[in-house]
Amino acid sequence: MKHGKKYNEAAKLVDRAAFYEPNDAIALVKKTATAKFDETIEVHIRTGCDGRHAEQQIRGAVVLPNGTGKTVKVLVFAKGTKLDEAEAAGADYVGGEELIPKIQNDGWLDFDVVVATPDMMGVVGRLGKVLGPKGLMPNPKAGTVTMDVAKAIADIKAGKIEYRLDKSNIVHVPVGKASFTEEALQQNFDALMDAIVKAKPSALKGQYLRSITLTSTMGPGVKVSVAKY
Repeated sequence: MKHGKKYNEAAKLVDRAAFYEPNDAIALVKKTATAKFDETIEVHIRTGCDGRHAEQQIRGAVVLPNGTGKTVKVLVFAKGTKLDEAEAAGADYVGGEELIPKIQNDGWLDFDVVVATPDMMGVVGRLGKVLGPKGLMPNPKAGTVTMDVAKAIADIKAGKIEYRLDKSNIVHVPVGKASFTEEALQQNFDALMDAIVKAKPSALKGQYLRSITLTSTMGPGVKVSVAKY
């Protein structure tokens, strides 16, 4: 894969063989984020889990203390008074059954998170093939299937993110923007790592966290030492 001049210049600052302490890795990733836009800082955590076994799955959510730097659009499936509650709490879109064809047939996906009340999951389940592959399906573990829609919306807008294993048993999560201070990124990173460490499946034998890499949207990866975890 060919990289541009900016990437190559940034890559020279990173020692490929080194494992950095989190604070040093964050400083380096900020330094190597040189694109003209505000790059997203992401963490990629390779685990020793085997996601094919249900008891080794990792899935949950954590509120990042300083948010993600992104404006998140929330769609809420609800009925009755819960529709008004969701609107009052700041949901971007609210509705019920009438939204199904819009998503299924018209390909409307102008939202980042879907919240549903438990009594709407039968309806939302029909969108499994569309929402599932995009990681948008509401889930009780992530707090997105709930009767307390107001709290769910408030948490999401405040910077709540979901984490889950992908097919390669890696967790990919944004922890902020390059414009954030090092301190803000460090607080977000610590909150995420605390949640990931607590989410370790009891059925797992052997090493849990294999590697942690921090990277910006256009920058090189920086390896973080897993020793303290």
